[in-house]
Amino acid sequence: MNKLADFDWKPMALVPVLALLVLPFIGSGSTWVTLTVAGLAMGMIIFIIASGLTLIFGLMDVLNFGHGVFITLGAFVAISVLGLMPDWTASPQLWRNLVAVVPAILAAMVVAAAAGVVFERLIIRPVYGNHLKQILITVGGAIIGEELIKVIWGPLQVPLPLPEGMRGTLLLGDAAVEKYRLLAVVVGLAVFGLLAWTLARTKIGLLIRAGVQDREMVEALGYRIKRLFIGVFVTGSALAGLGGVMWGMYLQNVTPQIGAQVNVLIFIVIIIGGLGSTSGALIGALLVGLLTNYAGFLAPKAALFSNIALMIAILLWRPQGVYAQNR
Repeated sequence: MNKLADFDWKPMALVPVLALLVLPFIGSGSTWVTLTVAGLAMGMIIFIIASGLTLIFGLMDVLNFGHGVFITLGAFVAISVLGLMPDWTASPQLWRNLVAVVPAILAAMVVAAAAGVVFERLIIRPVYGNHLKQILITVGGAIIGEELIKVIWGPLQVPLPLPEGMRGTLLLGDAAVEKYRLLAVVVGLAVFGLLAWTLARTKIGLLIRAGVQDREMVEALGYRIKRLFIGVFVTGSALAGLGGVMWGMYLQNVTPQIGAQVNVLIFIVIIIGGLGSTSGALIGALLVGLLTNYAGFLAPKAALFSNIALMIAILLWRPQGVYAQNR
């Protein structure tokens, strides 16, 4: 009870407050519902992508500007896997679509995780503790990774259409909501719940958080903190692969630059949330997703700058982000 009483609920109110503030400007209730669900879905996908980088920075103190490579890699692996099962993706039955999509997601996460192992050993490990070198070397790693992806899959845009059963809309009253957006919200909530439970309720989460605070003490107890941190980096890379699949199906096409393009949104989300905060990253992602959709409808020319304005406003309120610590 004390933890609940001590928890800062103010940032949680930002999402519904933003949604209610724009309602009078949109006018139509059904349009507002459609835009809100679309914004929440976009926010959840961004959160899945950003959650991996949040873990890596918050628990390992590593600034990885090469995170976009794992996003792109996951999306292209999914394209290759789904291409092997056209009969399943063309079926109007959702369960048959999932038979194709779930293996594609798992393959994307496994390949992204394997790439994360290589990236950590060759690029990240020599620069632990030096943020400037981390930025420089991970940017270089991102460029090399993107070029390798072009060698394998080519430099052109590749379609990633939604499976037939995930297309179309559902009616919520008078509002039309796309099926895939509802699915994205469910997946995003599941990822957040799993991360929060792991970090707060499991022994591994306790050891990781303890290792961040006092690495020597954890190692003195007989635990190999390096292995734990490698596991964190691999998990973050796998989540980026999952997010790449979700984002690619959201856009319904993939280019080798897709990871680099979404990197800007990821860092805005992490800065808004408070560097390293999983709960903060969720709030930041939802705010970014909602504002992008609202601004795109009300003032398309301002949509490009809306998220930067949001970040500035949040930092003027709380300079360290909505949550300054892992929660």
